[in-house]
Amino acid sequence: MVFNTGAALLDAVVLAAVSREQKGTYGYRITQDVRGAIDISESTLYPVLRRLLKEECLESYDMAIDGRNRRYYRITEKGRLQLNLYRSEWRRYSHKISRILEEAD
Repeated sequence: MVFNTGAALLDAVVLAAVSREQKGTYGYRITQDVRGAIDISESTLYPVLRRLLKEECLESYDMAIDGRNRRYYRITEKGRLQLNLYRSEWRRYSHKISRILEEAD
């Protein structure tokens, strides 16, 4: 993608991906879901997850899967409120940008 992906957009996309699973989801799965929209590496994703945990938009828990510990992430009520704000802002922003980019010459 030729457009830069800012922190707010990354936060919004990660919150949206995590919000799809009521019981939570894990890092690799989040990376795969987010890659459907933007190119992101796991080394980029984990600082975003840590920031969202620190801001109490996500919570985490561990679960043993096939003898290995897997960390799951679940959206919090604060995270849902933030995601709703991001969605609202995105609709306004994308509408304005689309209107400019799609104007006839």
